Amino acid sequence: MKLTLKAFGATLGVAFPLILTSLATTAHAANADDALVQRGAYLAEAGDCIACHSAPRGKPFAGGLPMTTPMGRIYTTNITPDPTTGIGQYTEQDFARAMREGVAKDGHNLYPAMPYPSYAKVNDDDMHALYAYFMHGVAPVAQANREPDIKWPLNMRWPLKFWNMVFLEKGVYQDKPGKDVAWNRGAYLIQGLGHCGSCHTPRGIAFQEKALDESGSAFLTGGLLDGWFASNLTGEHNVGLGRWSDQDLTMFLKTGANAHASAFGAMTSVINNSTQSLNDTDVTAMATYLKSLPASGGSGGSAYAYDPKATKVSLARASQNPGARVYTAYCMHCHGVDGRGFAPMLAPLAGNPNVMEKDPSSLINVTLNGTADLVIGGIPAPYPMPKYSPVLSDQQIADVLTFVRAGWNNGAPAVDAQAVAKLRKSTQASQ
Repeated sequence: MKLTLKAFGATLGVAFPLILTSLATTAHAANADDALVQRGAYLAEAGDCIACHSAPRGKPFAGGLPMTTPMGRIYTTNITPDPTTGIGQYTEQDFARAMREGVAKDGHNLYPAMPYPSYAKVNDDDMHALYAYFMHGVAPVAQANREPDIKWPLNMRWPLKFWNMVFLEKGVYQDKPGKDVAWNRGAYLIQGLGHCGSCHTPRGIAFQEKALDESGSAFLTGGLLDGWFASNLTGEHNVGLGRWSDQDLTMFLKTGANAHASAFGAMTSVINNSTQSLNDTDVTAMATYLKSLPASGGSGGSAYAYDPKATKVSLARASQNPGARVYTAYCMHCHGVDGRGFAPMLAPLAGNPNVMEKDPSSLINVTLNGTADLVIGGIPAPYPMPKYSPVLSDQQIADVLTFVRAGWNNGAPAVDAQAVAKLRKSTQASQ
């Protein structure tokens, strides 16, 4: 039957609004999907996923980064949506199970170097957004995963089922009554996606974090991991955040440096890839939560008070003090006679919590190996810490660090040359 011009016009008049409605609905769905992927990208930054799942000079999220554990070296996995070597065949349920329970799609257990005890607290909406991002916002990379360098029988994974039974606390984060929105948001980010406790909380004999939230006295009191001592984040006055204001803390999270300290080791990557990209509301919330933590850990000594007099005398007679001699030759032009550096460009040493920490691992490591560039807004920091392993002997490094830790009233213990030699050997082996 032929359609007359009049009938065609009438049909078009009815169909055209329907077509426009359909197109608008499709466009709205696409925008909603894009917004979900963008939200997932933001959450992946909050979790600093790229730092662990990308090898140096490797492709993003393709894995292969070596990580040293007490059992041996493991390598992070490919979490791109490649269907063969990545997570392309994971359902959202598979993805959530790996994130929260440390169990891969094929049923094998992940090592707890993957911070799934923290990610267990991530809520369903955020997990959904993360899944959308990794499936639709990340480029697939065909790169096979590398087997861990762990000898039998320590490489067996079935004991991890029992580890999870004992140490994994299931259940997403629940707002604490009596706490405001900012505190709860900060707690959610610090304990969950930020997984700060993975580095900053000491671990027990089974490699478990000794506390997963502020209810445990060990939570965020500092921990030794992969040759670095992640600093105390409680209100402890000397080695923690007790002398830091909220503004000091937000500045550090956004730039990696403030009047008290500069980022080093793995924290450099956290600043570069994660916290500097977070919005002001979330950074402020994180600072609010951290500043609420009571003092815990530390040496329990008297509160730090700056006193340069004795150190100035030692520097004036540097020929009589081997540590002062090394400091004068290699350190003083950046960190100053007064030990205050030129913060935030050049880190202070006087009163620096990392200098005063009982465990000197981070000071030894950063002196031996320097630290990667802080890159804020695409611009590298102008004065990164250089490495002195080719220049200074173990004894010279021990001497200068002993001088620094005693200087300006820091009052920290001396450093032994054997500790320097041990860390030199272990860090060179991992490079």
